[in-house]
Formats: sequence, C-alpha cells, structure tokens
Amino acid sequence: MVKFIHSADLHLDSPFKSRSKMPTSIFEVLMESTYNSVTRMMDFAIEEKVDFIIIAGDVFDQANRTLKSEIFMKRQFERLKDSGIFVYIIHGNHDPLTDGFKTSWPDNVTVFKENVETFEMVSGKGERIFLHGFSYYLDDSYENKLDYYPVNTMNQGIHIGILHGTYAKSRYSQERYTEFNLEVLNDKLYHYWALGHIHQRDQLSDLPPIHYSGNIQGRHKNEYGEKGFLLVEGDDVYLDTRFVAVQELIFAEYQLEIDSLNKQDIYQKIVEFKHRLREKGRHIIQLELVYDGEDVISDADFTEVIELLKEDERDIRQFIWVDELHLKYMNQDNIALLNDIKASYSSNKELFKEAVNALYMDPRLNRHLGPVQDIEQEELLKEGEERLKMLMRK
Repeated sequence: MVKFIHSADLHLDSPFKSRSKMPTSIFEVLMESTYNSVTRMMDFAIEEKVDFIIIAGDVFDQANRTLKSEIFMKRQFERLKDSGIFVYIIHGNHDPLTDGFKTSWPDNVTVFKENVETFEMVSGKGERIFLHGFSYYLDDSYENKLDYYPVNTMNQGIHIGILHGTYAKSRYSQERYTEFNLEVLNDKLYHYWALGHIHQRDQLSDLPPIHYSGNIQGRHKNEYGEKGFLLVEGDDVYLDTRFVAVQELIFAEYQLEIDSLNKQDIYQKIVEFKHRLREKGRHIIQLELVYDGEDVISDADFTEVIELLKEDERDIRQFIWVDELHLKYMNQDNIALLNDIKASYSSNKELFKEAVNALYMDPRLNRHLGPVQDIEQEELLKEGEERLKMLMRK
C-alpha cells in the first residue's frame, strides 16, 4: 500500500493583503504563517512515513521569491531525505522555469521540466509508481500539453498525473491556465490526478480520484477556511484521500445577529462571539452584524467599538482579528424614510404649530387633549415617531 501527500500552491513569500491596520505582533504571525504550515506538513510526512510528496505547482511566488524561502525549502527537503521520503515538483504560473531557478535541491527531489515527463519510483512496500507531469516554462503559459501525457496501457503499477491548471467548469475566480475537462483526464487511465492552481480544496471525480488540494495557507479574505494538504493511501484498485489541516491561521466571514445598538451591548456580543471562536485557532475575520430594529448607531460610537476590539487583540497569542466590521440594518428602507421625515419636519416649528392647531380644532379629538400650553414638542414628536414605527412593522 502506497502512502503519499498531495499538496500545491505554497506561494512562499507571497504578499498578504490584510496588513495596514494590524498590530506588529499579528502581522509577524501572518508573514511567517506559510513557513509554519509547510513545516507542519513536513513534520506530518516524517511522522507518518509517507513514500513521497507531490507539490503541484507554485512553490514560490514569482516576483517575491527570496533567498530565505529557497534555503527554507532546501532544509525541509533535506529533512525528508534523511527519512527516505521523495519529493516530486512541477512549476506553475507563479514560479515558471524561466524565472531563474538555480537552487540545487537534494537528490531526493525531482523537478519536472517543460515537456511532459514520466518518473518511476518504488514505494517502501515494493509498488511501482509512475508519475506524469510537466512544469510551466513561462508565467503566461496557456498551451495545453495534456495530449502528451501517456495513456496507461501497462496494466501494472500505480499511475499518477500531476497538473497545474483550470477545470473547464471551474466556479472559482483564479486566472485560467491549461484548461481541461474530465473526459481528457479519464482517458489517460490513471489512478489519481494531483491538481494545483485553484486555491480551494475540491474533488472533481471519485473514480478515478481527481483532486485540488487547495493552498496550504490562506493569504486574504477570499482564501477562507481551513487549509492544508491531502494524504493519499491505497493501491492500484483505489486510492483514498484524507484532508489534513496545517494552517497557521484561518481567514473567515461570519454574520452575528444583535438585538441592540447600544455600543456596550454590541461590544459585549462580539467579545462573546470571539471567545467561542478562539477555541478553533487564530482567525482573521470579516464580521457582519445584523440588526432587525429601527434604532441607529452613530458613526462615532461604531468607530469606538471597532477600535476597542482591535486594542483587545494586540497582545493575544490566540488572536481573533476583526479585519472588517459591518452593520446591516434589516429595516434599512424604513429607517431611511423615518430619518427623512424627521430631518424634513421635526425642526419646522411653523408646521408643528399648524398640526397642533388642527388637533385642537377637531371636536372629536380636543376633548381628549390637555391644555395647549402644556404641549411639549419633543414629547409629541417622540410619540409620533413610535406610532410611525408601529405602522411600518405592519
């Protein structure tokens, strides 16, 4: 039985978009997050004694690749070599072969060239494994080389296709490189397809298993949820997959219903929400508050809540950083109408006087009213506002 890891899209040294408002301590965690995620994957590989690791493209981030990232990966590969674990890498659109890769990897690492190649290895239990793939030569490589992947006619061994590209029916927004459909992959008669490029984990087929592993660490709000790699185990009959999360932190979006716009109540509600979320690890979140009443909160009060939430996380190791906080009024149209009415009429003393006079001149009403000199404009307007709100709810 063979055991291997399918990973992709490490994007070491990729810039992070959520940085300007963060405390230094949180930003430093963010910048090191991908390195820590990769280290966890290597630790797992060594502990589980896998036969090999596949990296299906975009190990580095083209414009931002540093000496630090190259030395880091070399040391990780040397750790794997010491444990007898092999590595198979294809380069993708973010780290094409023309981008000056001159790093000398340990001899347990195989890098596919720009033309489709096949490499054979023997697992620890004696299975013959055939790996097929190619690396991008240019960063804008749209050529489709699937026709050059050999068809498995041997009826022996385990055949694995490695491809960095876009499923023709993909619903994700990444740029489209080397488009393919399932029929073309199925025609190769492989036992497994290890895909890269799409940063969300996705299974395209069960027989044969065709998977995107997703990226190993989210970099912004659109790369949400748990991140990691796929552990693949099995034989030439079937290969089973299991997702293993290794992310340093999670990007996520949440909605939170609130029943008060008092700033202390809002703050406390969010603190309680963060406390529940904190048990699941570090997060950078977009939070939308949903309010179903007619009250409004001032910009100054809302800003005060935001600033205090940020202050709370500055020295917290297991932080929940609220990167964006929005308030959604469910009765927004009614509130806007009410505010328009108040702005147009509440300060118009002449109009108020005319309205009061009309009330007192109606014999059906005036007997229920107190002395006109006791009428308080502010109280009467407040009562009118409450009655208007009641009518709007109907």
